[in-house]
Amino acid sequence: MRAFCLCFLLLVTGCGYHGVGSATHIPANVRTLAVPIFQSKVQAFRTETVFTQAVVRELNTRTQYRVLTSSGGEASADAILRGTVVSETVAPLTYDASSGQTSSYLVTVTVRVQLVAHDGTVLYKNDAFGWHEQYQSTQDLSGFVQEDGAAVRRMAHDFSEALVSDMLESFR
Repeated sequence: MRAFCLCFLLLVTGCGYHGVGSATHIPANVRTLAVPIFQSKVQAFRTETVFTQAVVRELNTRTQYRVLTSSGGEASADAILRGTVVSETVAPLTYDASSGQTSSYLVTVTVRVQLVAHDGTVLYKNDAFGWHEQYQSTQDLSGFVQEDGAAVRRMAHDFSEALVSDMLESFR
């Protein structure tokens, strides 16, 4: 019985391990978040904009914080969420056996994210928040639609859900 109680207590209390990002408790006085357009260190078109929009949408949907997106909002915000797309790769994933051409790709994006309070205190930080999405290519060139933009949008949605969830762990 004693062993059972000990196991139960360990399960209830948890180990406190934080695997995705490093977070501290967000102060109760943080009510507004500025989210400027993420920076980009890659040549990909619009990834930083799509990811920023997805994060803003997720924050507006899941939190009570007022999210400021204009450049002037940074001065009046209680905290600023900054992101930088540090890498984006597109790699062949599968091949069509009959033609030898690539039939699907894997898009991988890594973003550095930091939430900093107005006084300079780092409230959340993850230097390598990575995400990936698979997309299919087509052999029909007459109806070819470049799929990687749609893959980046899907990836941005999933990325923003994961990022906000990770950040919210510290909002208790």
